[in-house]
Amino acid sequence: MATMHNNIRSYLCSAVVALSAAAVVVGQAPPEAGSKTIPLSKVERKNKAPVSRDVLRVKLPKAAEFKLSNGLTVLILEDHRLPLVSARLLIEGAGALNDPSGLPGLANMTAAMLKEGTKTRSSKQIAEEVERLGATINATAPWGSEDANLSASGLSDNVSDWLPLAADMLLNPTFPDNELASLKQRMKVQLRQQRSSPFFLLQERFDRAVYGNHPAAVTAPTPQSIDRITSEMLGKWHREKYVPQNGLLGIAGDVRPDDVRQMLSKLPEWSGSTAKAVLPAPTQPVSGRKIFVVDRSGSVQTDVALGNIAVDRLDPDYVAMVVMDRIVGGGASARLFMNLREVHGYTYGAYSHLIARKYAGPWSAQGSMRTDATGGAMTEFMNEINRIRDQQVTESELEENKRAIVASFARSLEQPSQLLDYAMQLKIYGLPPDYWDTYPAKILAVTAEQVQRVARKYIVPDNLQIVAVGDASKIKPVLDKFGPVEVYDTNGNPEVTP
Repeated sequence: MATMHNNIRSYLCSAVVALSAAAVVVGQAPPEAGSKTIPLSKVERKNKAPVSRDVLRVKLPKAAEFKLSNGLTVLILEDHRLPLVSARLLIEGAGALNDPSGLPGLANMTAAMLKEGTKTRSSKQIAEEVERLGATINATAPWGSEDANLSASGLSDNVSDWLPLAADMLLNPTFPDNELASLKQRMKVQLRQQRSSPFFLLQERFDRAVYGNHPAAVTAPTPQSIDRITSEMLGKWHREKYVPQNGLLGIAGDVRPDDVRQMLSKLPEWSGSTAKAVLPAPTQPVSGRKIFVVDRSGSVQTDVALGNIAVDRLDPDYVAMVVMDRIVGGGASARLFMNLREVHGYTYGAYSHLIARKYAGPWSAQGSMRTDATGGAMTEFMNEINRIRDQQVTESELEENKRAIVASFARSLEQPSQLLDYAMQLKIYGLPPDYWDTYPAKILAVTAEQVQRVARKYIVPDNLQIVAVGDASKIKPVLDKFGPVEVYDTNGNPEVTP
């Protein structure tokens, strides 16, 4: 999430063109069963965009920083190109990762209830005022996150109106019983809808597989926990967790630091306390390959995820993992996509993802395919995992992917909200002040040897946790050859195999 000079903007625009990644010719749909496929070596890649061999050199605008007497840290990034302002408040320790045992959803419900009434405004009044001001105000406590997140945005000419409204929601929620009852009803409906979604079922089972007993394994409340949570519990959580000394406020856009200081001084008092944010224990990779099938009887599609815990955000291997991930499954020109879609026609797309927070998250590969293509797709997933481990990437492929990462980074610098996010990450993770200025050079310095080393270290075939959502009667026999299989129903309960 300092003013962006015009020469920086012009340079970045040209850098994006110069660093554009190679385009890939992609069909509109996978080939039909039985159709002739094209060998991977014959798939045409059109490299029409000129690729600069120079290292992108940038110097990101530095945020003005100060700390209020209550302990709240404030970052300000000036950008006067448009009359817009966005604000983001992170409160460490108030996220879903810290939910009490047996009460999943407490943090999430507390955040959701901030807009449902304050000491001076009803939920209807809040909604009407937000609409009248042309603002957007949201609060969340995402699953797997240690932070609660309050975001607000609007025009700069009335920021002195919508910022106090957001502050009222943050500081003075009343958690009215009638609004809580309505929220509970909506959440239960959402839970039922999620149980019919293969993507939710895949993520739920995969997180449980890789995180085990860690709090990050929890991805949703239960009907029982929703029923148990009371307004008093929400109020207690808010008093104990929503404290300024654990907060980081970032504001970007058409504002000046002195004006922000003055606006903040006029807001209601936010008292500090001695409460400290406590993170859970570190995560650990799971040993031994295991396969979990979530049975959706009659499904014509199989959704697959496979992976294990890899690195946290501060791990020295993080940058090499970013490059490795991009090569294997980071886009439509990556190996998984080219293999499973372009060559074999098993799926509309196959990708990989790296999650790295204050605790180590997983590297995973995912894709959706026809039920009858499950076995072939799994074979190709494993082939690509073995390939990145056993064979060094060629210099041309390595260079192409590193340049694509740098080009994406260059494009992101045109967005004030992204610049603010970068500035906040420096504080959240304790990164060096010049971290983002030197990020392109870090990416471009990654070698083929490093890519292979991290692949061998963090993507271990014998320790892969594999989840498949589909018709168990058809896919379990196919998956049995990859390892021992456990079958679950869509409610997360183990099924007894006859």
